[in-house]
Amino acid sequence: MSVLSKVDSTTNLAKNNELQLLVFRISNHKDSAYYAINVFKTREVVESKNHFLTQIPSSHKLLEGTIILRGLQIPILNLPAWLGTTLTKEEIKQSNILICDFNGVIIGLRIMSAYRVIKKNWNEMHAPDSYRLKDDGVVMNDTRLEDGSLCLILDYEKLLADVVPQAMVDVSESPTNLTELDIPAKLLKGTVLIAEDSKTAQKHLSQIFKNANIDMKMFDNGKKLVDYVLELQDPSKIPAIITDIEMPEMSGFTVIKLLRNEPRTKKIPIIVNSSMTGSNNKREAEVLGANGFIDKTKSHNVIPLIIEAINTQEVLAIKAK
Repeated sequence: MSVLSKVDSTTNLAKNNELQLLVFRISNHKDSAYYAINVFKTREVVESKNHFLTQIPSSHKLLEGTIILRGLQIPILNLPAWLGTTLTKEEIKQSNILICDFNGVIIGLRIMSAYRVIKKNWNEMHAPDSYRLKDDGVVMNDTRLEDGSLCLILDYEKLLADVVPQAMVDVSESPTNLTELDIPAKLLKGTVLIAEDSKTAQKHLSQIFKNANIDMKMFDNGKKLVDYVLELQDPSKIPAIITDIEMPEMSGFTVIKLLRNEPRTKKIPIIVNSSMTGSNNKREAEVLGANGFIDKTKSHNVIPLIIEAINTQEVLAIKAK
């Protein structure tokens, strides 16, 4: 589709603390809000009328059914209904389906129309505390379009957790028996710092660390984490840092860059935990100095990865002496 035809490289954008958003609407109503999603979580937009919808008995009320597209059976989620909007039969005929890739799970979101692709700096993305007051909140952050219109970025991970839970990490799953791991004293005595803006992902990570009896401190975005770290008298006591890539105010790549350029923090192990799992993103994280990269659907493996990073860093420190 033409609106998605000119999209910059995700890696180059992230290096500059930038992102590109596909802006869309869920209704033809004149007061309908603008919503957005990172273009690198999208594949294409197709017209709903051209695709037969097969309903699934006893499925979640927001799961309308499935369509077949390029040989794939794709579940279709009713995004307007999730946002409290009911489309008329005529609007449904006129609607489009936004095909998305979340952690390797392909789904379709019903929308009314794709508006345009915009480029933003992460410091132009705002996350008011009011979005976080309720556990059932669906908005993560917002930004402004050129004409001043408010554009909302949704917590798509919450939508997936509600409707397609297999697309999210199973916090009860742990392929490694943590009691058999040789956990470094630094990790047992310290507090892991985490930058993550999705409340759903925050809950998953919090449960993982609770299950492992390891202390952690959560930050809603990368800037808050970096500000906290740089104010510490001795940041070297931090056993590890986990950061998402996509966050308001400061991307995870910028977090890595800033901490690696600061002498007091350059040796802290940093693990990227993201759904943006393309090879370019993994390569860029490594080039910037990240010690590991983990897919959000495999976050249950994060503790062993942290232990490996800490042990490697300690070996390097001994060799440096």
